[in-house]
Amino acid sequence: MQIVLASTSPYRREIIARLGLPFEAVAPHCDETPLPDETALMTATRLARAKAESLAGRFPAALIIGSDQVALLDGQQIGKPLEFERGVEMLKWMSGRTVLFHSALALVNTATGRVQETVGLTRVTLRELSETQIRHYLTREPDALHCAGAAKSEGLGGALIARIESDDPNSLIGVPLFELVTMLNNEGVEIL
Repeated sequence: MQIVLASTSPYRREIIARLGLPFEAVAPHCDETPLPDETALMTATRLARAKAESLAGRFPAALIIGSDQVALLDGQQIGKPLEFERGVEMLKWMSGRTVLFHSALALVNTATGRVQETVGLTRVTLRELSETQIRHYLTREPDALHCAGAAKSEGLGGALIARIESDDPNSLIGVPLFELVTMLNNEGVEIL
């Protein structure tokens, strides 16, 4: 069965490629705005599924992988800053604190209609960061502005982090890979 990743993220593509299975990465079509009164868990889960389902019409006999990540601090969802100054403000707020990242995963079998879902939780404690350090980081890692809270753990972003707690280190990068293997096995896809 064809496998499709509903994402253009190079980091998510890299994680899926580790499985050694052929797949296609395609941009999903969905509004990623959180709904009123929606928890971080609900937002991440809804968007992971919506991303996968947005491609169902194009791939009527495929396994489509959708994923989304929402960070949470002080009960507030932390989105992607997209703008430099917004990234600075987010990282100043998160500095020295522990942020909970919800990495949702949905696998949609468009041939059968079966949907499998899970959420990987990762607690990330950031180092105490000065504004100068934050600005230097964002100047050197501009792609971080497209990550939740501008906290990109890959590359230089590793210098932001004091501690990570997770059952699956891939979750922080955006795909709970250990659970994805189980989901694919449930659909008859042999990895090993």
